[in-house]
Amino acid sequence: MAELTWFAWTLLGVAALIVGLSKTAVPGSNTIAVAIFAAILPARESTGTLLLLLIVADVFAVLTYRRHTNWRALLRLAPAVVVGILVGVLFLAVANDEWVKRTIGVLLLAVIAITLLRRRMRAPVDDAGPHRVAAATYGALGGFTTMVANAAGPVMSMYFLASRFPVKEFLGTAAWFFAIVNLAKLPFSIGLGLITVPGLLIDLVLVPLVVVGALFGRRLAGRLNQVLFERLVITFTIVGAIYLLV
Repeated sequence: MAELTWFAWTLLGVAALIVGLSKTAVPGSNTIAVAIFAAILPARESTGTLLLLLIVADVFAVLTYRRHTNWRALLRLAPAVVVGILVGVLFLAVANDEWVKRTIGVLLLAVIAITLLRRRMRAPVDDAGPHRVAAATYGALGGFTTMVANAAGPVMSMYFLASRFPVKEFLGTAAWFFAIVNLAKLPFSIGLGLITVPGLLIDLVLVPLVVVGALFGRRLAGRLNQVLFERLVITFTIVGAIYLLV
């Protein structure tokens, strides 16, 4: 912690606010926080440090939208998500810090591409066949990206949008999805050494900002110029991903 400059702390504080905001107002925008954490902290440690902040924010999301959840959709996703998480665990077990950092950069660019692609998607996932294929594809990709980079927001948003969920059902289903998945990732993150004492100390400093971001997001939801905000999210995330790759 003593090695972090005031500018680094400022960026981490902004990232913590975004984490809270992403859970209650703008799902998927935490890709900015992923880029900031991976740029400032050792890449492997950054995933564990950020995970604990995400779990704190998940509490607010679940409390806010707990009554609007499509449990059938979550059960459909579960097998593929488990597979994706396990593949992510195997990757983290063998990859060094540089590989993790570059992989996070690639995944961020990938989820940006998915975010842009979802805007062009119009066909809903209506019948059983497409539901199974979509659940397997996005579930596995979501499980891997969330384990390696905490960056599954845009991936799963695409699936929920394709399923044509109403707004509150979308937010409620996403809230429970990430709450369950992030808690499931916790033992693996501890076992892989991603959660460290310095990371816990950083989290203690940043948790209040996560709470502020989550509460602000609850007030902001429904009043936000979504198009402008998504453009800013995409722009800053591209910059962060390129920084990680370079």
